[in-house]
Amino acid sequence: MAVPELMAFIAIIIWRGVKKVPSLSDNWSKMYGNKEIMATMARDRFQKIMQHLRFDCKDTRHERVQTDRFAAISELWESFRKNCVKFYRPGRHITIDEQLYPSKTRCPFLQYIATKPDKFGIKFWVACDLKSKYICNVYPYVGKDPSRPKEERLSESVVMKLIEPFLDQGRTVTTDNFFTSISLSKKLLSRKTTIIGTVNKIHREIPPSAKVKNCSEFSTQVFTTTNATLTVYAASRKKTVYVMSSMHGLIQTEDTHKKKPTTITQYNKTKCGVDSMDQMVREYSVRAGTRRWPVAVFYNMVDMAALNAYVLYQACTGRKERRPDFLMQLASELAASHVTAKQIERDNGLRKQAAEPEEPAKRKKCQVRNQCRKNLAAKRCVECSKFTCGMCKKEEPWRCKVCAD
Repeated sequence: MAVPELMAFIAIIIWRGVKKVPSLSDNWSKMYGNKEIMATMARDRFQKIMQHLRFDCKDTRHERVQTDRFAAISELWESFRKNCVKFYRPGRHITIDEQLYPSKTRCPFLQYIATKPDKFGIKFWVACDLKSKYICNVYPYVGKDPSRPKEERLSESVVMKLIEPFLDQGRTVTTDNFFTSISLSKKLLSRKTTIIGTVNKIHREIPPSAKVKNCSEFSTQVFTTTNATLTVYAASRKKTVYVMSSMHGLIQTEDTHKKKPTTITQYNKTKCGVDSMDQMVREYSVRAGTRRWPVAVFYNMVDMAALNAYVLYQACTGRKERRPDFLMQLASELAASHVTAKQIERDNGLRKQAAEPEEPAKRKKCQVRNQCRKNLAAKRCVECSKFTCGMCKKEEPWRCKVCAD
C-alpha cells in the first residue's frame, strides 16, 4: 500500500466520523452512501486494509513488550506526541487532567472509572492549552512505571512529565485534587511555573484547623506557606472547597453575596481545558467498534490530530471556520492524490482498451455478480480486470483528450 492510499484510508475514517451512518457498509449503500467515500475507495479494499492494519513489526513485538506494554503502537504514538509539542506554543494557562477513551477491547491496561460517562476505557494523561484547547502533550497510562522512583508520587511524576517542554517560561498549571500537592508546587516554582488546583480534604497537608465541620456559609479561611496559599471556602454549610495556589500571594474576596475568593474564581475559569477538549473530540469522533486496542488508540490519535490541525489552521490563517466544514475539507485534501492517481490509471486503461483491436475471446461467467445471474461475458473491466457482462457494466461518455486530462 502506497502513502497516498494510506492518506485516503484516513480520509474515509474522518468522513465517517463527521457523517454518522448506522454501520460501516452503509457508507457505500444507495440510501446512506457517501459520494466522497465511494469515489475514493471500494468497500472491500477499505475492509481489507482495516483487517490487516498494524502499527509495528509483529516479529519483534514479543521482545519489546517486555519493557514497553504500549509496544504495539508506541513508535507511532511517540511521533504524534513529539509533533504536538513541536508545532504549537501554548498560552499562559495549561490544564492537566485525565482522559478515558471509551473501549472494551482486550487490553492489559484497561481502566474502570465509575465516575466517567463510559465506565471502561484506555486512560491518557493530557496537557491542554486553556484558550485554544490544543493538546500540548499526552501520554498513555499503561500501569506501574518501574523507572519512577519509589518516593515520588505518581501524580507528581505525571505532571512533571507533561509540563517538561513548557517549563521555565512563567506558565500556570491547573490540576484537580489527584495531582495537587505542596511538594509538586515546590518543584514547579523552582522551574518558574505556578500551580492552582483543588486539594482533597483528607490530604495530610491540610492543617487540622481547616477541617472544621459545619462552617458558616460563604466563609473563607486562608493558610499560607513559603511555597503556596491554601484557601478554604465554604460554598454551603455541608460543602467546603480546598484550593491551593502558588500564584496568589494575597487573597481577596468578591464584593458579591457569595463572597468568593480570587483563587476559587481563578480555578473555575481555568479548570475546564481538558474536559472541553474531550467534549470537542467526542462530537466528531472517528471511533468505531474494534477488538484490537491498538486500533482504538489509533482512532483517538486521529481525533486528537484533527482537533490540533483545526486549531493550527485558525491560528495560521486567522479564519474562523466551522469544525465539520474543516474536517470535510481536510479529508478531501488527504484523499486528493489517491483519487487523482486512480483517475489517471483508469483513463490510461480506457485509452489502451480503445487502441487495442477487438479479438474474439472465450466467454466466461460474469465475475461482478451485481445485478446479473452469472451471465456470460467476453470483456474485462479496465480497473479490476474482472469479466463483466452487459448488465454489470457502466457506460463511459465519449471525451476528448483535453477534457480527459
